[in-house]
Amino acid sequence: MAAFKVEKMLNWGVAYSPEMQTGGKPRPRWDTIRTQVREAEELGYDAVVGAETQHDPFLMMALAAQEPSRLQLVTGIALAFTKSPVATAYIAWDLQAMSGGRFVLGLGTQVKGHITRRFGMPWSKPAQRMKDYVNAMHACWNTWQTGAPFDFRSEHYNLSLMTPNFSPPPVEHPGIPVMIAAVQEHMLRVAGEVCDGVRLHGIVTRRYLEEIAFPNLKQGFAKSGRPQTDWNEFEISGGGFICTAPDRDSLAQAVEKTKSTIAFYGSTRSYRSSFELGGWANQAAELHKLSIQQKWGEMPRLVNEEMVHAFAAVGTYADIAGVLKKRFAGVNRIGFEIPLRSDHDKGVLKEIIQDLHLP
Repeated sequence: MAAFKVEKMLNWGVAYSPEMQTGGKPRPRWDTIRTQVREAEELGYDAVVGAETQHDPFLMMALAAQEPSRLQLVTGIALAFTKSPVATAYIAWDLQAMSGGRFVLGLGTQVKGHITRRFGMPWSKPAQRMKDYVNAMHACWNTWQTGAPFDFRSEHYNLSLMTPNFSPPPVEHPGIPVMIAAVQEHMLRVAGEVCDGVRLHGIVTRRYLEEIAFPNLKQGFAKSGRPQTDWNEFEISGGGFICTAPDRDSLAQAVEKTKSTIAFYGSTRSYRSSFELGGWANQAAELHKLSIQQKWGEMPRLVNEEMVHAFAAVGTYADIAGVLKKRFAGVNRIGFEIPLRSDHDKGVLKEIIQDLHLP
């Protein structure tokens, strides 16, 4: 079993949750970011992650970079199609220099409705566009680092203007790792072909990993022309939920909460493939119908314990590390957190992270 790099999600003072409604949302606390980075390093984490939900993750990464540490700073994920690949390339270049080479650019497409109706940006073939997007960024970085002519042409982006006045200076660590979020086969192949890694969604099963994720990633990787020996360096993050608690009684309560999470994501058609693989296509269709009717409270009843164990690694604190290594075999990055209410909890978390670092 391979060891994991363990990631911790940063937040703006209060962790985001899907249950947050329009009223009473906490205002962001800019002054907590550096403290969170410092605490994550003390606990033994390998990376801190900023997600694009209600606030800009690049701003979070800029603040996190001000705290001296060894941790990777990861956007997991930032939205790609809300801005030009050149604009994203500039931001990533600065964050890489600011962090001393610790930045990892995680990107995702979002779904069509958000891109067109929330951001007012165009939508087109997402997988091919993401491939062009990543390649366009690499063209920028190559020009800035080497002085090579800037001339990138693809289906979605044609770029040929980069005067010296607008070219930032070379950086000490020009190899910025790029990871993209992927669910469907085509996007998985794009991740394998043009990226350094992939960020998988939580609403997937072990069968999905074996039959869809890994084969398509490897197919894309083979197309990239990189030697097969480099496959071991390809970063695969996520690929399921985690359901853990201190003891059996509290774990049973956590299982019930996980049913609500699975129901929430299962109502989205984009994630139906994992349900179909497991023989739960009818439940997915019913979840979608209930979500349209806004009957959120009725949805968890459609998720049974078999589904929880398929979509999540389930175990108490004492055995969760072993469960994770089995459930996420083939993955090499994982996000893991537990509530920290005391020094004892911190000690437990440190031990679990240490176990996850072991093969």
